[in-house]
This record gives sequence, structure tokens and C-alpha cells, in this order.
Amino acid sequence: MLTRLYQWMLAKAAHRHADRWLFAISFMESSFFPIPPHPLLGLMCLAKPQRALWFGFVCTLASVLGGLFGYAIGYFLYASVGAWLLSVLGLTESFPVAACYLREYGAEIILIKGATPIPFKLITITAGFIALPLFTFIWASTLSRAFQFMAVGFLFWKFGAPIKLFIEKYLAWVSAAFLVLVAAGFLAIGLLSGDKQAKPGDKCSHAPPLTVQR
Repeated sequence: MLTRLYQWMLAKAAHRHADRWLFAISFMESSFFPIPPHPLLGLMCLAKPQRALWFGFVCTLASVLGGLFGYAIGYFLYASVGAWLLSVLGLTESFPVAACYLREYGAEIILIKGATPIPFKLITITAGFIALPLFTFIWASTLSRAFQFMAVGFLFWKFGAPIKLFIEKYLAWVSAAFLVLVAAGFLAIGLLSGDKQAKPGDKCSHAPPLTVQR
């Protein structure tokens, strides 16, 4: 069954409108959609490794634009939309801590996030809420997203066929690895929410709840 599901997803990823789906999911994931674009990106790169760099670019562009949408939600509509979205996504407890770290470190947090499984939507909405300088948000988001998606595109473009054979042969192991990555995301969120004892000098670990000032 797992192999059949993989083949079905691979066929959908090779559809002539797959680029649009990749763009849409990447855009939505940066602001409100819970499912990341990585599985679709990987399957599309497997189906057409010669276009992997293009797919990585589509993901990066859409994710940055979606990040701007998330920023706008945090800046203009946090009380009416942003808070509700974070609650639905289970990120409410992480919000004040993320806001504290973004105020303290700014672009560094966005760049570091690119190498972690922490949901990008938490960063984008929070950045808008604290009014992080827009230029800083754009360049840091672009580098962070490109680090993830363009790197994937390059690897599949360079080693597409061997990677495809590896995944088809070891699909169960690859699926298990993806589940471990998802679990790591929840663990990262838990750490960000301040559940652990704060380290000396780390004033953000137990940041108090925030209220809308505008």
C-alpha cells in the first residue's frame, strides 16, 4: 500500500499543473496552512530532476510571498485573525517566546529557523505583530527559505536518479525518517514555548503573554 501511495503521489507531482500546486502550498504554508511543501517538492524533483532547480525557486518565491502575507496578518489582523490561526495550529504558547526572540535577535532567528523544523508561519505572523523592519524580514526570509528549497532542488538536480532509486528501495525507512522530522518539529515547538526551565541569561524562555497594542 505504501508503495502504491508513493506512486500515486509521484504521478500527481508530475502533473502539468503541479507547479501551481507547489506554488499554492508553499505560499499558504508560510502563513496559515499546516502541511509543508517539502513532500510535494521532493516528489516533483524526483519526477523531473532536470527541473529541480526551477521547483526549488518556485517554492522559495511562493514561501517568501506567503511569508509577507503572514507578516500582514500579524501586523494588521493579529487580534481578529492571527491569534485564532495560532490557536488552531497549536502555536499560541510559542507565540510570546517567538516574539521575545525576534525582538532580541531579529534576522538571526529567521535565518536559524531555516535549518530547523519550527513552523515558518509562527515566525511570519510574530514578525508582523512586533513590527520587525520589513526589509530585514524580506532578506532574512529569502535566505532562510532558499537555504531549504534551493538546496533540495540542487541535490535532486545533481543526484536525481540515484536518490529516486534509493527512495523507491527504502521507502519505508524514508517515511519513518520523515515522521521523526515531524516529531522533532513538535519537540522544537515545545522547547520554544518555554516549558523547560529557563537557562541563566535567557529571558525569553518564559516570556509573558502579549497583548495587542494597536
